[in-house]
Amino acid sequence: MAMFQNPPQTQKDKGSAETFIGPSVKLEGNFSGEGDVVIEGVMTGNLATKGDIRVGQGASIEAEVRSKNALIAGKVKGNITIGGHLKLASSAIINGDIRTFSLAIDEGAVVNGKIIMGKEKPIKDALSSDMPVDKSKA
Repeated sequence: MAMFQNPPQTQKDKGSAETFIGPSVKLEGNFSGEGDVVIEGVMTGNLATKGDIRVGQGASIEAEVRSKNALIAGKVKGNITIGGHLKLASSAIINGDIRTFSLAIDEGAVVNGKIIMGKEKPIKDALSSDMPVDKSKA
């Protein structure tokens, strides 16, 4: 989980992600994948990957989010399901429910929703192969 020690800041770090959505990009629609995703721009829809997600400080997401691990420093409006570890940076603003195995919240982060932690069947189901995310299961 080296991903959570320091947010990537260099081009080399950004290049390690399979998908990078830059600060000038606005993505609308469902996104599903297998690898790591870095979002620095705006996204509306659903986001699911079997890899890790990093949401930059200036990023804004209105989506159901599902991944293996995640580091969130920006804004997310929607439910988040993480099979492993979720870290919320001090600048994170979450408007939705969180379901994760483990969670770290920096002072200053905002969560408006309920948090469910631990190994539960819904977390495993969320990371199964039925992507994109089906909102009726959330």
